[in-house]
Amino acid sequence: MIHQYINNGYYIVLDVNSGSVHSVDPLLYDVIQFLSERISDRRGPFKIEKSIKDEAFSALSGRYGREELEEAFSDIQELIDREELFTADVYQDYVMDFKKRQTVVKALCLHIAHDCNLACRYCFAEEGEYHGRRALMSYEVGKKALDFLIANSGSRQNLEVDFFGGEPLMNWEVVKQLVEYGRSQEKLHNKHFRFTLTTNGVLLNEEIMEFCNREMSNVVLSLDGRREINDKMRPFRNGKGSYDLIVPKFQKFAELRGDKDYFVRGTFTRNNLDFGEDVLHFADLGFKKMSIEPVVAQPDEPYAIREEDLPVILKEYDRLAAEYVRRHREGKGFTFFHFMLDLNQGPCVAKRLSGCGSGTEYLAVTPWGDLYPCHQFVGNEEFLLGNVDEGVTNTKIRDEFKLCNVYAKEKCRDCFARFYCSGGCAANSYNFHGSITDAYDIGCEMQKKRIECAIMIKAALADDATETLQGGAAEKEK
Repeated sequence: MIHQYINNGYYIVLDVNSGSVHSVDPLLYDVIQFLSERISDRRGPFKIEKSIKDEAFSALSGRYGREELEEAFSDIQELIDREELFTADVYQDYVMDFKKRQTVVKALCLHIAHDCNLACRYCFAEEGEYHGRRALMSYEVGKKALDFLIANSGSRQNLEVDFFGGEPLMNWEVVKQLVEYGRSQEKLHNKHFRFTLTTNGVLLNEEIMEFCNREMSNVVLSLDGRREINDKMRPFRNGKGSYDLIVPKFQKFAELRGDKDYFVRGTFTRNNLDFGEDVLHFADLGFKKMSIEPVVAQPDEPYAIREEDLPVILKEYDRLAAEYVRRHREGKGFTFFHFMLDLNQGPCVAKRLSGCGSGTEYLAVTPWGDLYPCHQFVGNEEFLLGNVDEGVTNTKIRDEFKLCNVYAKEKCRDCFARFYCSGGCAANSYNFHGSITDAYDIGCEMQKKRIECAIMIKAALADDATETLQGGAAEKEK
């Protein structure tokens, strides 16, 4: 399967099955497109037939000379022989019966607080209540959750625990106690805990910052961007905006954080389809690592993203990608989560096929110890998996999530993005289509555009690196 597109002046060819990316000139781009339309049934190494070449010479002669086309076919044949173009899909057979695989839990999302001190208008957690009641997780429940994780992690050494809410800092003492307990268990069980925290920053202070910088592998700082955008969607319960209180704390925290991971994480809605300005606002505030996620909401919500908004949104991603490259070239670069793409190593094939592992490797724990496939399913009793005392008892639901992979989703099978997005979010699929093996269509379109932009950025920065090397070599020759 071949995916071709032009982005910010770069002609990109992606060989989906091998993951090979080619930044090419218009000639190669056109010849590959010509071949793609005529050899759709051929996958794997093959020789380009003379009849196809003759047809191409006839069809493309108005734009290119025969000698140019001969050279292009030679280059393409070399890529085919190296299995970097028109490669076979060998992964469908790789998908085994995941129901037979032993379930290993590697991560928990601890809902340390079903309560919040903000009233974000788009909050899927209903201001922290999750369709239920306000509650704080006790140390005893949290301890049982960590014990459950250790007991069900098999031989896996590295485990992840996300402190989530609501607002986790409303239950800060329990967070500290659970980190201390987790550390006390590491040597006993040959495990290592990677703790993370998501916070709105209202209660952030120097003591918390110091603790997080010592113990938290990653911290997510929630902020929606420009003051007017943030305060419209992330007010306090009295309606007052949160920007002026939170931003100075986040700036100080990011500075103290140094090289350790953190992300300033926002949500964009129909109110700010120019969300690229909010990303750049983060950068101008001094933040180096950031993310802006599209809101996921039912179409009748006034802030919901609708299908008719997509052309504006996709264009905005292209604009942001161009600015991203420009700032990197000027030495003012930053990291944008959705433009992070590892084209060399990447996750393993099993990970790329099955995604985040919700419902199997990754579970959410409520303040009273119930287990759900992930934080977005919390409160939906249909997806209640069990609890920290008895473990996973609803194996039927767990097994459904085991089989949730890109080949189980009809919309994903022929999509170029399937090995990058891993089929998308199961919760979004369920909320819009009533099935975890469907796909949230608006989200898919945005994801595909982000992947295209990320690949373009790789091509642009690779060109810069090549020019730098060539320039250095030329200087040495002088």
